[in-house]
Amino acid sequence: MAKFKEIQGDVNAMSSTRDTITIAAPTARRWGMPTEASIILVLLGIALIFELLGWGLRGQSFLFNTQRLLIIILQVSIIGLLAIGVTQVIITGGIDLSSGSVVALSAMIAGSLAQSSDAGIRAVYPALTDLPAFIPILAGLAVGALAGLINGSLIAFGAIPAFIATLGMMVTARGLARFYTQGQPISMLTDEYTFIGSGAMPVLIFVATAIIFHIALRYTKYGKYTYAIGGNMQAARVSGINVNRHLLIVYCIAGLLSGLGGIITSARAVSAQAAMGTSYELDAIAAAVIGGTSLSGGLGTIGGAVVGTLILGVMISGFTFLGVDAYIQDIVKGVIIVAAVTADQYRRKSRKV
Repeated sequence: MAKFKEIQGDVNAMSSTRDTITIAAPTARRWGMPTEASIILVLLGIALIFELLGWGLRGQSFLFNTQRLLIIILQVSIIGLLAIGVTQVIITGGIDLSSGSVVALSAMIAGSLAQSSDAGIRAVYPALTDLPAFIPILAGLAVGALAGLINGSLIAFGAIPAFIATLGMMVTARGLARFYTQGQPISMLTDEYTFIGSGAMPVLIFVATAIIFHIALRYTKYGKYTYAIGGNMQAARVSGINVNRHLLIVYCIAGLLSGLGGIITSARAVSAQAAMGTSYELDAIAAAVIGGTSLSGGLGTIGGAVVGTLILGVMISGFTFLGVDAYIQDIVKGVIIVAAVTADQYRRKSRKV
């Protein structure tokens, strides 16, 4: 009898996992409006408010300025890349506080291998100047992936809470970035390397990355496993999912995207500095949460993260456009994050009723 109850419990857990996999990526609310659509309405509403304030206070248009819109997307493309990785981590029920510091470390390592011979004695490695661009790019990606691998290993196999593991990586990576050149910036990067950060390249990379992971989360086993783990980790284990291995993959991807962000950041600035990426992790988490990703795990979409990133970009650009103090901008951003989390909690309670 005891054995029968044990088997019945496993069956129920597996059934719960299948339900989680099926409903984990909801595309509609109870009244039929897609989640992304409702967030887009919020984006349009915020943009319209800035448009009205722009005409009222400055006599200028905020929305109908193609150059401004392109600048907004360009400015948040790095945050968007991090948000794509962070969203997947949060869906599993975890968190990643290290992405901004990994941006800095990856930028420093990649930049040191992307220096031109014109740097002379200021080059970090004078014998390794004028290298093909793919070498520093691969080095930066490897640094990011390694950081993600360490995070994932500590969380999956060390049973360390994600908050603590990634907080430790945040401090360590920032320290390594400063130690690498004793706080000195790296300049004189090759034109071949800086091309990746020129023009609309960061935006194109951001869009391509978003499409790839949207497809991966929505239509592949990788996505189903990610949502299943976030919905009910124990049920996911019982159903046969290798939870530890999958968490390792998710955190490696997040680290890889942080490494990519570091490469693009240094390429755009034509230099690498240890202070790069400061507070990027908070903006990435904010973009994911504003985009509808639940901090409780199991819910969220890449599309939502992209729209959340754009909302942040519109807010920052709009406040700057109106001449609002930077301190006020941080206050408003914090209020919006709290409101987004509160709305998520209310939404979850409504589903249970």
